[in-house]
Amino acid sequence: MEPIHLKEKIKFNKEHFIPNILYASPKVKMPLICMEPGQEIPPHEGHSVGIFYVKEGKGVFTLDNKKIDMEKDMIVIAPEGSSRGMKCLERMVVLAISVG
Repeated sequence: MEPIHLKEKIKFNKEHFIPNILYASPKVKMPLICMEPGQEIPPHEGHSVGIFYVKEGKGVFTLDNKKIDMEKDMIVIAPEGSSRGMKCLERMVVLAISVG
């Protein structure tokens, strides 16, 4: 597999967020999520462990009804079965890794 240069994969859309799937296998999924201010992913049940690394920007992550401020270079880990979602406050790029 070739190396992935994240900077080349960043793409924004003013209408809706863009999840760019960088890698997928039966047990691992790795989307790069690019969001404009005001865009959100509503809270939903995650069927796997979710690891969310904020590469750029700011937002609010919801983990089982708890609000967590997200900013550059921060990682949020959502356990399997937890409810998770996020809202963008400042143009945001998040690398998500779903395992399980």
